Amino acid sequence: MVTMRKLEVHELNRLDLEEFKRAKKYPIAIVLDNVRSQNNIGSVFRTADAFRIEKVVLTGICSTPPNKEIHKTALGAEDSVAWEYFENCTAAVENLKKTGYIVISIEQVEGSISLEKFVIEPDARYALVLGNEVKGVDQAVVQASNYAIEIPQEGTKHSLNVSITAGIVMWEFFRRLAL
Repeated sequence: MVTMRKLEVHELNRLDLEEFKRAKKYPIAIVLDNVRSQNNIGSVFRTADAFRIEKVVLTGICSTPPNKEIHKTALGAEDSVAWEYFENCTAAVENLKKTGYIVISIEQVEGSISLEKFVIEPDARYALVLGNEVKGVDQAVVQASNYAIEIPQEGTKHSLNVSITAGIVMWEFFRRLAL
């Protein structure tokens, strides 16, 4: 049997806040379309920090930092990851497209591409839109997107929690861009 020991925090060689802010980010923006749960928002920030995502874009009813409920799950990642707020998600998407992002709704729609089949171009900039916990990505936002990606599922439920979805999609983009 192999002996395993949990690493101490100082052994993980993580960047400090200032180093993180200066470090090159992966060209990905995570767009939250009317996500109501502050815990989900915080989880997205924390995962975005883990994968050195460029920014989080909050829209509509999303709470914004500083916020103690977001902080409960973000654990400070709301300070390391850049973020911006738009009142309207469609306006955020149009702004991202104008600044060179390929906008992808993470949603089950006609013509969606399965996540593992989507071709990620190494020099492209991506904005990944994740929707409200009940209604998903708004139809107008889906229509404004360049693509839609869905995560293959085989269970009885038709969707995953938004923060879980965000983690899976961020990991897949990070994995293909970094590793």
